[in-house]
Amino acid sequence: MSKPIITLSGLKLVIMLGMLVIIFAGIKISADIIVPFILALFIAVVLEPLVAMIERCRVPRVLAVSLLIGLIIMIAVILVAYLGTSLNELARTLPQYRSSLIIPLQSVEPLLQRIGISVSVDELVKYIDPTAAMTTISGLLSQLSNTMFSMFLLLLTVVFMLLEVPHLPAKLQHLMHRPLDGMAAIQRGVNAVTHYLVLKTAISLVTGLVVWIMLAAMEVRFAFVWGLLAFALNYIPNIGSVLAAIFPVMQVLVFHGAYDAMMVAVGYLMINMIFGNIIEPRVMGRGLGLSTLVVLLSLIFWGWLLGPVGMLLSVPLTIIVKIALEHSEGGQGIAILLGDKLPATRHSKGGDHPPSHH
Repeated sequence: MSKPIITLSGLKLVIMLGMLVIIFAGIKISADIIVPFILALFIAVVLEPLVAMIERCRVPRVLAVSLLIGLIIMIAVILVAYLGTSLNELARTLPQYRSSLIIPLQSVEPLLQRIGISVSVDELVKYIDPTAAMTTISGLLSQLSNTMFSMFLLLLTVVFMLLEVPHLPAKLQHLMHRPLDGMAAIQRGVNAVTHYLVLKTAISLVTGLVVWIMLAAMEVRFAFVWGLLAFALNYIPNIGSVLAAIFPVMQVLVFHGAYDAMMVAVGYLMINMIFGNIIEPRVMGRGLGLSTLVVLLSLIFWGWLLGPVGMLLSVPLTIIVKIALEHSEGGQGIAILLGDKLPATRHSKGGDHPPSHH
């Protein structure tokens, strides 16, 4: 008899890949609904330890959540107001960029001509259009009001999530065939994500403050905006700190010259080395359980699927997927591929050693 063209395992693989394509397409289409929910979920994970700490002081959970959310709203209003003022000032100073760029370009033009690159400064300046940048910033300013409304809905969702936490374990147990194993997996995932997000938020906050202080000490304009940008982009692994340094270095290069720009770049490099390569690994303790390649690929994948929020939350989302695969049938192999450790070698009882001759 001839063997079947498609085996049962091959058919299962095809069906699984088809289901994944359908799921990813559905998530991509409904990203406007899913992204705020995921963001609210992770904010609730970060705030839950603070709520539990306030509860230990014999404060009712409703009051603890209300106090915490009220403090967050007050801080957010102050930050948005200050950010709006800074963006307005940035929009007013943008026309100066065109005239300020001519001097550094003219100093670079002879150097480029010596190495055989012919560049016309006048032609380059024609392509610099501050009007387009002003239009972009004006759009950002108009979106701040919409952002406040979206932030209110987001925090309202966070409030109900935090109030639901005490009743959630009992509800989830009724949905599981093996409640003990399922709750253990969920608890492991929550602990891993909470550990990562809480420490990452604290490190990102300190990083943003240090960047703000450094730029303010060097008399760089809009230091608060660049510090806030450093705080937000520090959540993006590998490339976040690099992206945060691009705009302030360019600004200093245009308005202060190459030497000051180099000093700012060195400052960002030192901050990245101290916080990213020394403090963060020590504070985080054990590794994330993900290989470096997987972290980079997850950044690309979740950024494509969920947009900027997916890039910010790429590591915790991948950690959750890895833990889910470890506790699912047939998913252990994929979880090993995502991990940063080699699988334990299997030895049969005395099987790998040659028989001894007496």
